[in-house]
This record gives sequence, C-alpha cells and structure tokens, in this order.
Amino acid sequence: NDTGAGKHWSDNEVRALINIWADEKIQQMLEGATRNKEIFEEIARRLMKRGIDRDWKQCRTKYKNLKYEYRALQKENEHLGNPRRKMRFYDEVDCILRRQPLGPSSWGCESSSLLSGTKNFSDEIK
Repeated sequence: NDTGAGKHWSDNEVRALINIWADEKIQQMLEGATRNKEIFEEIARRLMKRGIDRDWKQCRTKYKNLKYEYRALQKENEHLGNPRRKMRFYDEVDCILRRQPLGPSSWGCESSSLLSGTKNFSDEIK
C-alpha cells in the first residue's frame, strides 16, 4: 500500500476535495489566508469522514496544483483564443473560482449563470 505525499489522487478523491473546497465556509476561510494549515486540517478531517485518508499537506498541495493548472490554462486560452489543452475537473474548479454554486446533482455550472455572473431562479425551473 503506497502512502505519503506522492500517492496518486483518484478521481473520487479529487471530487471529494473539490466538493469540500466548494463549501462557502471553506472558501471564505481560504480567501486571503496566508497561514492556512488549520483550514487544510479541516479539509483533511472532512475527507476522512468520507473514508479518504489524506493529510493537510497533501490536501494543500492538491488544492494549489488544481488552482495553478486552472490559472495556467486560463492564461493560455486567453492568449491563444481557443482552448487547445484540457484539464481534468476544469468545470468544477471554474465554478469555485468564479464563485458559482455547484449543483448537488451536476458538476457543471449552468452556462446562463456563468454569463450573467448570478444564479437565475428561472433557470432552475427549466
């Protein structure tokens, strides 16, 4: 059984991390925090409740890598005009960083809410 910082994250583990990261309280804590060990300890505790054994450093590293890859892709896409490269979990990270709510049943943001920047109640009825 391989453990430690180099242990590969499964898709389910990344989804769980993103789901916790999407929590409004976690986002507020992360915003502007420079000393964030306690925040990532909380994220690691929440992952443990879901049966995922990751320490706070692994969580912080994965979070930073997802953000870095997302931002690098954003820059590249702005520069090139059309996306040439794809990133796993791009839509989920995009929702969080654009402060869009993640739907409980779907992992993507509604395109209309992305364009307007607000959640439209009439979109939920459709």
